[in-house]
Amino acid sequence: MSRWRAELVRTAFEARQFPEPKLPEVALAGRSNVGKSSLLNALIDQKIAHISSKPGKTRSINFFEVSSGGAPFTLVDLPGYGFASRSKKEQDQWRKLIERYVSSRQNLSLVIHLVDFRHGLLKNDVELQDWISALGVPMLTVFTKVDKIARGKRKGELHKYIKSGLKSVDVPILTSTEGKLGIDELRTFISAYLEEWNRYVDS
Repeated sequence: MSRWRAELVRTAFEARQFPEPKLPEVALAGRSNVGKSSLLNALIDQKIAHISSKPGKTRSINFFEVSSGGAPFTLVDLPGYGFASRSKKEQDQWRKLIERYVSSRQNLSLVIHLVDFRHGLLKNDVELQDWISALGVPMLTVFTKVDKIARGKRKGELHKYIKSGLKSVDVPILTSTEGKLGIDELRTFISAYLEEWNRYVDS
């Protein structure tokens, strides 16, 4: 697979700052401490997203234009949710920004929902999945920090989470930025998914 390259094209703190919707968009969503920036950097193989020692620091929606060897697309980094130390006002602002983006973006082709494999879907993860599903936006569940669980226990944990009723357009992908477990698999899935998406849109 060709190496992905990315460029930050827009940082939006409010909806009016969203770029013109030209390319298909794949959005990354997840809790503040799920390892979203690390996964984004691993996907792109660049240190393009800032990794903070303080979860919940990102307050904007960041749009990265990606060249992947196939048709270009935009990878969208949504602010993390569920970080209690932020004020209620800040949390409400982030929630409204995310809601405005997901509910109004016509070129949003897929939401990748990142979930910490150690904990599974927590209450606000379930709420996010129910809301995105109700909007009719396709979603893939991707587990992070899989290296924290013993190899022999991973299959059982995955089956347990699937039985709990999580929502995903395909079998959830297990990832870890340590050793880049599952990163190539996720790249391959995204590329194949967007190929189908582009065929559907062009038909």
